[in-house]
Amino acid sequence: MTKKQKKNLIRILISAALLIVLHFIPAEGIVRFLLYMVPYFIVGYDVLRKAFKGIKNRQPFDECLLMAIATIGAIALALMDTGDYTEAVAVMLFYQVGEWFQSYAVGRSRRSITSLMDIRPDYANLLKEDGSFEKTDPDEVPVGSVLVVQPGEKVPIDGVVLEGNSSLNTSALTGESLPRDVCPGEEIISGCINLTGVLKVQTTKEFGESTVSQILDMVENASSKKSRSENFISRFARVYTPAVVFAALALAFLPPLVRGLFLGLPLDIGTWLYRALTFLVISCPCALVISIPLSFFAGIGGASREGVLVKGSNYLEALAKTRIVVFDKTGTLTKGAFSVIGVHHNEMLEHKILEYATLAESASAHPISRSIREAYGKEIDRKRVSDIQEVSGHGVSALVDGHRVVIGNDKLMQQENVAPIPCHEAGTILHVAIDGSYAGHIVIADTVKETSAKAIEELRSLGAGRLVMLTGDSRKVAEKVSETLGITEVYAELLPAGKVEKVEALLKEKKDNEVLAFVGDGMNDAPVLGRADVGIAMGAMGQDAAIEAADVVLMDDDPVKIGKAIKIARKCVRIVYENIWFAIGVKVICLILGALGLANMWLAIFADVGVMVLAVLNAIRAMAVRKL
Repeated sequence: MTKKQKKNLIRILISAALLIVLHFIPAEGIVRFLLYMVPYFIVGYDVLRKAFKGIKNRQPFDECLLMAIATIGAIALALMDTGDYTEAVAVMLFYQVGEWFQSYAVGRSRRSITSLMDIRPDYANLLKEDGSFEKTDPDEVPVGSVLVVQPGEKVPIDGVVLEGNSSLNTSALTGESLPRDVCPGEEIISGCINLTGVLKVQTTKEFGESTVSQILDMVENASSKKSRSENFISRFARVYTPAVVFAALALAFLPPLVRGLFLGLPLDIGTWLYRALTFLVISCPCALVISIPLSFFAGIGGASREGVLVKGSNYLEALAKTRIVVFDKTGTLTKGAFSVIGVHHNEMLEHKILEYATLAESASAHPISRSIREAYGKEIDRKRVSDIQEVSGHGVSALVDGHRVVIGNDKLMQQENVAPIPCHEAGTILHVAIDGSYAGHIVIADTVKETSAKAIEELRSLGAGRLVMLTGDSRKVAEKVSETLGITEVYAELLPAGKVEKVEALLKEKKDNEVLAFVGDGMNDAPVLGRADVGIAMGAMGQDAAIEAADVVLMDDDPVKIGKAIKIARKCVRIVYENIWFAIGVKVICLILGALGLANMWLAIFADVGVMVLAVLNAIRAMAVRKL
């Protein structure tokens, strides 16, 4: 508990103890009144203060005003009639019990999210020229610095391993407990915990741009993007609260006036005033105003523990309605770990073609370029290459040892007036032309992720009736992957703009109540992620632009987590609607009973505090997502 929660709990316990003791003290008149005011003000002074501030600031209509009017009115009635102040004090006491309970539940839900803050590194060990290192604030570490990460320490900033072998605990980022082994040359991301060996890491980003900072920023800003349900409840409460105040006033004064002026009966003002006060307590909208945001907050917290970062409750609500899922292929359904499996129709030695291709692709960070460099396996002399030009979606051209080398797809060869020789092997085919003559082609293949088929099967079971794959790769490769996974709708050989056009066409075809989710990981997926109803990015290996554009980020690149995210969203939304119908249903019934004089303050307390506690208990179930 926080310090404030402990303080409020002590107030509640003291007030409850005094209320029990006073029940056995035979005091009368003004002494009885003063004695009962002690527990009342101990437990309720902050509610009265907030109600007064609301009136002073011309924003009076909230639950504090309702409780203040109801309890002060009940005290006034008891003072004039029975002298029993128990109901008035009990109403305030149980209201504060409900407030404390919801505060504790919100805190618990918040801790499930802010536990991610543990991934924020406290320091970085900056390596000095003399071989020693000093502890430095990660914010002050420039790009290109060398850091020492010792066993048990967090990786403070994204970088590349220069020296050392170790295992990393990535559970805070991915939700998975299986350690990841790293060795020199591998990229590692901030927020992981080094388990075994000492690592020297060269930073590739500033701390503010690193993975850990992006995650923390996503989590901290998640609550600012409200769902339609939350916005509806906020608007509902702004109209509902003043409406019930005026309805209570009408209930207090109109029936006595009708009885006295038109029916000639006794006014019986006390009875109707008591009904109006009961009406006010029943009508307090706490259960709705508190439990709906709490449900989404708990859902986002539960998802974050499973390595699924949702940037707002509006995206969680939309995710629950997902019926169309569009996938990028490379890095999403496949590993994105390309390797050269052959050089065909070559007019020169195989290693010579790989040498020319490696030099031409030496400036590219694309996985295909890396696979060519790995196949070449020798040190690259960049002085031999110049005038590198990238042709978007087609390939590259460069001058290598004075020869013009062009490497890319069929379309690039056609632009160069070079006749490519088709390949019957399934894979990505990179044709190579040197000085305008065809030199052969390189076959590069990617492999399907082990969990992709399971992810597709699970999405179908969740009611995703349309599964689509988009790729810039060749149709032959695309059809092989789709056949393996059982995806029937495939669009291949698409440029980034073509992917956007295809998604826009799918958006026009879908029904109004359907949501289209796009899943991607690459830089060129960012426009599509932003265009879809819900953009889902692969976070561990995904590009920064894709993560920034996405609404949901999967921290371990496992496509099975897509189905998990949808299950979490549906459970959360189901809980939201359960709370809405339960709270409104109970209140409507109790309001009618209160207006008819069939409900007293004790039923009013249940309709307010009891319903709120039950709704909050139901809301925090959204955090339990491990077994979904």
